[in-house]
Amino acid sequence: MKTLIVVIHPNFGTSLVSKSWVRALENHPDLYEIHQLHQVYADGKIDVVAEQQMMEKYDKIVFQFPFYWFNCPPFFKQWLDEVLTYGWAYGKQSGYKLEGKKIALAISAGIDEQEYGVTGKYKYSMEQLTSPFEITFDYVKANYKKPFVFYGIEKESSKEWIAQSVSQYLSFLEQL
Repeated sequence: MKTLIVVIHPNFGTSLVSKSWVRALENHPDLYEIHQLHQVYADGKIDVVAEQQMMEKYDKIVFQFPFYWFNCPPFFKQWLDEVLTYGWAYGKQSGYKLEGKKIALAISAGIDEQEYGVTGKYKYSMEQLTSPFEITFDYVKANYKKPFVFYGIEKESSKEWIAQSVSQYLSFLEQL
């Protein structure tokens, strides 16, 4: 069964990493279904029922996004608020439609990995900063997996560095 990759990137056209990841995923249409939220909903109006139906079709779902201001892009938060509804994502007997589904994050982070954590410049680890996602997906009884994070794109953006991110991302997805 295919893995659904939900891409949330407000500036996808200028992206170095996300665009490279999507190109690599497009080479494997038998393995990955790519769903680019900003393209599908350019007007910012999410079709909640369509999104819920799509989520129900897949056992593995990855949300791919750049890490901005120590968080996800706002459209992803909007998606979570609108799509994870009572009676569908949680509550009632008919809820918990994501129960047991493997869900992970794939994050491109501009800052070097050592800058995150108690001894780093930003004091908190990526695991701590992404804990609201873990709690959210645990709450809806999904099988939340440790995120894939590619660090340091602000310092290094060579073709080799980005190619390294692609191979690491594909390996992560294979092991999901």
